[in-house]
Amino acid sequence: MLLAASVIGYASWLSDKKPVLAGFIVALPLVSILALLFSYIEHKDSQVSITFAKSIIFGVPISYLFFLPFLLADRLHLVFWQSYVSGLLLLVVGYFLHRTIMIAIG
Repeated sequence: MLLAASVIGYASWLSDKKPVLAGFIVALPLVSILALLFSYIEHKDSQVSITFAKSIIFGVPISYLFFLPFLLADRLHLVFWQSYVSGLLLLVVGYFLHRTIMIAIG
């Protein structure tokens, strides 16, 4: 937890000085890598960890829905809060899409 918090804090600080580098750091799957490791250590169940990894594989691209309003902000004349709230609403849609996919693949 401390490592993840440190990475987030550093990236937030860095975003003012070097936003491209900060974005790359945040995009790294560090949280997923650590969560998979800690999950396996805690549960000692390969199948649970594999299912967890599959969920991440499908969840990552679906989570990009959050950024869609930011990508379209100029074209749609959205300010930050409109983009942010719209992104959160799209994540709700994404959750149900993710859930449907995970049920379908078992």
